[in-house]
Amino acid sequence: MKKAVIIGGGISGMTAGILLQKAGFETEIYEKNSVPGGQCTGWKREGYTIDNCVHWLTGSKPGTELYNLWSEIGVLRGDGTVKKTSDGKMLLDKADSGIYKKEVFYSVELGGQILTLWRDKERTRKELLKLSPEDADEINKLIDYAAMAECVTVPVEKPMDKMKLGDYIKLGASMKEMPKIMKEYGKITIKELAERFNHPLIRFAITGYMPDNYLAYAFVVSYATVTAENGDVPLGGSLAMALRVADRYKELGGKLHLGTPVAKVLIEGKKTAGIELFDGTKIDSDYVICSSDMDHTFHKLLPESFMPKALKKEFEKREDYPVNSGFQIAFGIEDNFTGFVGTRLFDCEELVVGRQKVKHMSLMSYSFEPTFAPEGCVVMQTNFEQNEDDYEYWKALYEDKDKYNAKKAELAEEVVRRIVAKFPELSGKIKVLDVWTPMTYTRYCNSFKGAYMAFVERKGVKKYTIPGIVKGLDNVYLAGQWLMSPGGLPVALATGKYAAWRIINEK
Repeated sequence: MKKAVIIGGGISGMTAGILLQKAGFETEIYEKNSVPGGQCTGWKREGYTIDNCVHWLTGSKPGTELYNLWSEIGVLRGDGTVKKTSDGKMLLDKADSGIYKKEVFYSVELGGQILTLWRDKERTRKELLKLSPEDADEINKLIDYAAMAECVTVPVEKPMDKMKLGDYIKLGASMKEMPKIMKEYGKITIKELAERFNHPLIRFAITGYMPDNYLAYAFVVSYATVTAENGDVPLGGSLAMALRVADRYKELGGKLHLGTPVAKVLIEGKKTAGIELFDGTKIDSDYVICSSDMDHTFHKLLPESFMPKALKKEFEKREDYPVNSGFQIAFGIEDNFTGFVGTRLFDCEELVVGRQKVKHMSLMSYSFEPTFAPEGCVVMQTNFEQNEDDYEYWKALYEDKDKYNAKKAELAEEVVRRIVAKFPELSGKIKVLDVWTPMTYTRYCNSFKGAYMAFVERKGVKKYTIPGIVKGLDNVYLAGQWLMSPGGLPVALATGKYAAWRIINEK
């Protein structure tokens, strides 16, 4: 029996492990942390659950290829059994029942006015037109293009570089509206999209949710995921989701080694012979899949000389391929607060976070998760977007742990004050549960500059899709969000399958 060793027990690594186990391979996963999941995780504080990852899960709609794969690895609560119908469609034997239906993408408040982007896009259109009739042309265009973008998906059948003409024709037919979307919104930024509108609340709704240097199509596609009923939330949160995948992997006979970081990949000629742990233990294998952060992979696990040229370019050209992270705080609200649903953006008194001056903030309510908080209470979280300059601020501050912790506590207190200014009824009812920074992601996930997504697509900059192979090493493969824009869970899932596919089909 052939053996594969997988470095990294996140979603991509566990996906590869599950599919290889099902194909008859022996596999072992080595994960540096004490829990599986990578960035798809959460943790407990004072009887509350804090969630680090899922705001919506692309591929939560039954009948889609992503849904089938999520269910196969145990994320969704189908039984993982896939069958083919007479018309060739792949369906699960059991439908999922553990999903929170996301009725609101998010809402914004400015100057006493509230605007909501609903799952029901026609409701959104109606409210936008009522709010700002003078923006009718741009409003109708935005909603119409969101409808077109509901076709967008992540191909998961096989690696992109292994697709044949028929595969591309099939993919093109399934996403036939994508060229129109990219022509209209693929060459302008979020900021430029917002500037098409006259009403300040609509502008704020667009620029407040995503960094304004993102390409506008990312906003349209994200909203379309929710309107397509393909962006709901698995109940139980990110950690429970990751643990279900780990359970699925172990049920199939996979060996998951937690708290076991890998020192390096062992190379003999043009192949790997396995891996070496930090205690000197050597693990033999026929294949190695690196599903850790790619900067860490090619500076710690493998020599940099093996890094794919396109990937190296992305890491070296910091202006062209930036990354973002976040300064985040979780709160326990000792009240059954129902002031809003989902995520609410609002303006606030100016605050310096990292090296940025911010004048607005967000709150996400987890009121839909009854297990996250004691009875009568709610978890809320806020995330202030941080760039690479902010990362350097937090990295330098971390050198003095006392100053680092003091700054976190100071900012948490300032944020609480701003929440109370917006929602006075919460005065005396807010408990700070935890605070984490871009450095947290570097420390726990080896994340390049604290990033929790892949490289940001920039206007006028070439985008790359990195094949999950390592030239010069015949049996080393790559998986993870860094291989394909925009990163995130769907890309981690897809590239995990791609790595398994290569081993299964090229053995």
